[in-house]
Amino acid sequence: MILRLDDTDVERNTDASVNSIFEGLKWLGLSWDEEYRQSDRGTLHRQMAETIFQKGMAYRDFTPAHTGDSERSGAQGTWLFNPGMRELSQAESDLRAAAGETFALRFRVPRDAGRMVRFTDAVYGEQVKAGADIEDFALLRSDGMPTYHLASCADDADLRISHIIRGQDHLSNTYKHVLIFEAAGFAPPQFAHLPLLVAPDGTKLSKRRHGPVVSVTTYRDAGFLPEAFINFLCLLGWSPKNDRELMSRQELVDAFSLEGINRSNAVVNFKESAESSTVAAPKSDVPSAAGNPGLPSPEEMFDPKALWLNAEHIRGLSVEDLSQRLMTIVQGAGFSVTAEKMLRITPLIRERIKLLRDALTAADFFFLKELSLYDPGELVPQKGDAAMALKVLQRAKEVLANVEFKHDPLDQSLRAAAQELGVKAGQMFQPIRVAVCGRKNAPPLFETLEVLGKETTLHRIEEAIAKLASA
Repeated sequence: MILRLDDTDVERNTDASVNSIFEGLKWLGLSWDEEYRQSDRGTLHRQMAETIFQKGMAYRDFTPAHTGDSERSGAQGTWLFNPGMRELSQAESDLRAAAGETFALRFRVPRDAGRMVRFTDAVYGEQVKAGADIEDFALLRSDGMPTYHLASCADDADLRISHIIRGQDHLSNTYKHVLIFEAAGFAPPQFAHLPLLVAPDGTKLSKRRHGPVVSVTTYRDAGFLPEAFINFLCLLGWSPKNDRELMSRQELVDAFSLEGINRSNAVVNFKESAESSTVAAPKSDVPSAAGNPGLPSPEEMFDPKALWLNAEHIRGLSVEDLSQRLMTIVQGAGFSVTAEKMLRITPLIRERIKLLRDALTAADFFFLKELSLYDPGELVPQKGDAAMALKVLQRAKEVLANVEFKHDPLDQSLRAAAQELGVKAGQMFQPIRVAVCGRKNAPPLFETLEVLGKETTLHRIEEAIAKLASA
């Protein structure tokens, strides 16, 4: 695989943007064998420009940027070329260049009657445009820097690129590129243009407009699996013949073909209100089960299909694999947890998380020494009252102090205690669940008690009893 940075646009090329590209590719497992930067290959680009110029298929344009009405030469009032520069004699052109006059080097687009520029796109089919409708585009700017058109074609020819697959917005540029390849003596590669990724309002995705939702590293930091994100990306504008959605990387490779690509743009369905939001990692000193309330929720930040695919891929991982990935997230947030404990927690939350980072809220009570504040009213069971909750917790404290912390003994002893107290099992379990987890919605109770252990469980029940007593 060849990685080439088209970085001839100096203003838009920054170390931060380049590093983000590298990080995103590495996270996705898309490694490369060779790396090139267009900014380092100016000599090659200028050589191609000189070749085209010497063939008489390019000319020097000594005028400033074309803005005057007199320069509008197209039938629709569009700028196509400056007749004075295009028809300038070679002798005068050489003389002015030798005198140090600055110029842009423009391609001399053939304008013969009936001259058509053609190519076949693997997605959009046969493409035809009259040469008379193509402007004399620049190969070199007035500062000597190559344009995107020249640099890309020179690099594609030099690196023997066989297929050029890029966004549909470059479809119109391809006519110019075909002319460059032919003028320089190279057969054009096979072109395939992909539908664009657009926001819900139909605008092209842009980091400047839509914020970090368009950055691959945002998905990494939010807790997406790389294989799930690749799965999501592949389904934007393409689908396998049998309309499968959940696919492994190898299944995607085996099923992919250019024939399956759609021609219409693909919508990434995030909420417009979250366009300028950012994703930040929860801190270890923010133990709330709700996470950081100031941050957008995943449902706001990300496409629902991306979240669904990620959840499905998470469920498809082995407990061992998922546990290792969650360890990185949990420890990175500042929580101290052993590999053995994480391995026991993982199967309890695997069905409850959509993102790896969800472990920080779905399982925070496993990592915290002290629970976050919660409403004592949550301890009151359904169709019960505070007195019932207090009675249940006091009896649970007595029973749990003398039982083995394994699923079956916990189940049997607590159910027996419920019968003794004359309450339903659910009325027995809810106060205990809230006492040890700080919430009603939590993993299965007995497995949770096993992982928390007797000491932590009894301590939290004692605290819950105190909450009720002082309420």
